[in-house]
Amino acid sequence: MATVRIKSKRVLLGDNGGIGPGVLEITNGKITSIIEGENYNGSWDSQRDIDAGAHLVMPGIVDSHVHVNEPGRTEWEGYETATRAAAAGGITTIVDMPLNCIPSTISLDAFNTKLDYAAKMAAVDVAFWGGVVPGNQLELKPMIAAGISGFKCFLIHSGVEEFPHVSEADLHKAMKELQGTDSVLLFHAEVETQLDTENTQSSPTAYQTFLESRPKAMENGAIELVAKLCLQYRVPCHIVHLSSAEALPIILDARKQGAPITVETCHHYLSLDAETVPSGATQFKCCPPIREKENQEKLWQAVINGDIDLIVSDHSPCTADLKLTKEGDFMKAWGGISSLQFGLSLFWTGARSRGLHIHEIVHLMCERTAQLAGLSDRKGQLKVGMDGDVVIWDPESEFKVTRDKIEHRNKLTPYEGMILKGVVHKTIVRGRVVYDSGVHSKTPLGKLLFRGTRDGVSARL
Repeated sequence: MATVRIKSKRVLLGDNGGIGPGVLEITNGKITSIIEGENYNGSWDSQRDIDAGAHLVMPGIVDSHVHVNEPGRTEWEGYETATRAAAAGGITTIVDMPLNCIPSTISLDAFNTKLDYAAKMAAVDVAFWGGVVPGNQLELKPMIAAGISGFKCFLIHSGVEEFPHVSEADLHKAMKELQGTDSVLLFHAEVETQLDTENTQSSPTAYQTFLESRPKAMENGAIELVAKLCLQYRVPCHIVHLSSAEALPIILDARKQGAPITVETCHHYLSLDAETVPSGATQFKCCPPIREKENQEKLWQAVINGDIDLIVSDHSPCTADLKLTKEGDFMKAWGGISSLQFGLSLFWTGARSRGLHIHEIVHLMCERTAQLAGLSDRKGQLKVGMDGDVVIWDPESEFKVTRDKIEHRNKLTPYEGMILKGVVHKTIVRGRVVYDSGVHSKTPLGKLLFRGTRDGVSARL
């Protein structure tokens, strides 16, 4: 592959988040040099090389929490639509969750089935999470050997029958298998708890009814269990989609005791609040739920303090009929929010209003997400030797989320109508343009990524 050069007056330079003029050179998909300053004297091909002008050049986003649902529920979201939406949002790598596809990724055979589908149509690079379910502990090491990024489990019903939740006894078996492997176990951290029904709303179309059915205590109790097991086995543990700010002291205390435990939160918890969810607006339903404004501000403070490790989408789409939009029944509608395409702009809109710098995006949405998935040797930073994954965008411009802009297979999202800061102009994966101001590459250019294998390429491919 010929060398591709990208120049801009605003390139994210160095580890400290400094921004200045520079040129990236990408050869054979890898960054080979970064030249700082405006006086670039190297060769330039106006047909191949990219002049980004004053637009910002930074690492492509790595979204480590995405539900693609193919095979089995491709009508919810498939690799073609999910990765095109990712590209339109400046995302150069996604890590696919082990559900709600059929079969769930809970065995080596199921993992190989998923790879066969993803390899044909990925517009950006894709890595994969496996699953821990009751009785599959002997499948974990074969999947690790095949390059799975790690594993996810549920401590409460997952919403689909193919992916049952685990008991504490199941976790002891799985964590014994994972000891010494350097793999990570992700937790959907909610447990069943006794509800106070005395003052509970009764209308299923009232958001408060649903919110009261998933109290913070469900998360807090689950995270106490995770912290205990993490300290016992010292297996890296990760809390996905934290919504309860009350649980943060539990996590921080476990860290002080030496537990290798990390935590993420999501765009919807930082951008939406319970007080403004309209009655019957089931596009806002997710589990754990969007909580009160006061809780949201505590999550933002944790982000600012560095107590939350990474920010992801938890893109969890479904067909419109499963959201029961006509009935507006929060208690029966599918729980999940579509947001993959808009994550960069969602986070930046909130972050800039709180005085955060662009480098916080890189730490929270590029570097640390890549690290969690075992991809930090090639993803998440603009450095020589890393993959040439770049997003070129304008942090000052704004746009309105309208259905005609949405690349997800199903267009229902709580963000419709919102004005967001940050417009993506180009997305580049390993030096090749996959998205350019509304135009996608005619051929899928994404690769499948595997943890612990040379250059992330599986021997099976």
